[in-house]
Amino acid sequence: MCWYCGSPIVDADPIGRSLRCAECGKDLRVCRHCRFYLAGARGDCSEPNAEPPQDKERGNFCDWFSLNVRFRSETVGENGARRKAVSAKSAFDSLFSN
Repeated sequence: MCWYCGSPIVDADPIGRSLRCAECGKDLRVCRHCRFYLAGARGDCSEPNAEPPQDKERGNFCDWFSLNVRFRSETVGENGARRKAVSAKSAFDSLFSN
């Protein structure tokens, strides 16, 4: 799911630098989606060989980028909890839209 809006990431690996979230338009190949992202570590990155970019929320060219499995969307029917979460988010969002 997108770190910004929570919509599912269904794009195949590898995640290219130009890929964007279908819902909010934010970049998908960002530090916040990486398995090495660790807030508080040097440069917020647990990979010692990486040179972390300054902006963790914009697309980057990091050679060490690997999508964190917790952001990978399950396929339809694989996990009812994921569908419930998406449904709940949609219901919440509809409260504030007119």
